[in-house]
Amino acid sequence: MRNIYSIQNELFLKDKACLIIKSMQDFNQNEDYFEYPRFKAFESGIYDKSFKPIFSLIDGNLNCFKEGYHLDGHDAYLITKLPKGVYFNADYLIIKNKVSFAVVYNKVMLILFSVVILILLFSIFFLNRFALPFKRINEQLDNFIKDSIHEINTPLSIINVNIDLYNRKNPQNKYMQRVKAASKVLSNIYNDMDYLIKHDRLEYEREPINLTEFVNERIEYFSEVALMKNIKIISEIEEGITILMNPKQLRRVVDNNISNAIKYSYEEGSVSISLYLKLGLCYLSFKDSGVGIENIDQIFQRYYREDTLQGGFGIGLNIVNSIIKEYEIKLEIESELKKGSTFIYIFPHNILL
Repeated sequence: MRNIYSIQNELFLKDKACLIIKSMQDFNQNEDYFEYPRFKAFESGIYDKSFKPIFSLIDGNLNCFKEGYHLDGHDAYLITKLPKGVYFNADYLIIKNKVSFAVVYNKVMLILFSVVILILLFSIFFLNRFALPFKRINEQLDNFIKDSIHEINTPLSIINVNIDLYNRKNPQNKYMQRVKAASKVLSNIYNDMDYLIKHDRLEYEREPINLTEFVNERIEYFSEVALMKNIKIISEIEEGITILMNPKQLRRVVDNNISNAIKYSYEEGSVSISLYLKLGLCYLSFKDSGVGIENIDQIFQRYYREDTLQGGFGIGLNIVNSIIKEYEIKLEIESELKKGSTFIYIFPHNILL
């Protein structure tokens, strides 16, 4: 493109050289003077055989002394040999102008930009075509999960109701307690899956919640799960704490933390749950006596599990993370391998009542 532009400029100068020569040819010797043509787009002059100016509008010294078209940096010269003794005893006509390749570069950038856009569009098109079968598989998988969740809900509810009825009519039975604890673990997984599927389509309205009573109730709910591993739940819950939050979202936060604390604690260990006010902020902490966390930065990724032997789908903390971001709840994590982890949730002023 630079070469083409340079050739176009050479043709332009040659055309102007023809105009100047024609004007000198048309000059009548009987006239008192010859008005040399002047142009804004270029400079010109006539020179003798030693390249001394006879008349010149060209500023500066000449660097080119050979017939033809020459480029000297940003300067372009066209040196045309004239017939001897015809045009004011001049031997050469020299035309000079400035050459800027900005137009070329602009065109190149425009072409490159167009190519990039075209490649991007083609990439998006082919990626969409390539991803279409996977999208259909994912849609089928989502529909399967939704149908499975719906089908699980009914038998799970029947199991829980019948266990409660059995316990009311019969003395305590350790086997039935294990069934009850297992059903609660399954219920927690079910609730996570249900929330994950529906949270984009539902609006979770906030309402005043007695956090003290709420946490105590969830501790009581998971007490049978803790008994399966002979884990003792130690709670220090301050009275009279109320927050503005959606109950379903709060339950996902509390349930997943209690469930994880029990799951990852060693048998016959302990889980400590604290709720208190400090400097006008509400603190809710869950401390376990378990395996600890090796990669804290990854535990909130969906489907990530550090210990695959413990089961689960790796979605609980991902759900918790999305909820606390929505409510601007700060989370601090302290963990030491083979000694346990502590999750501390700090509720902001705007949701405290």
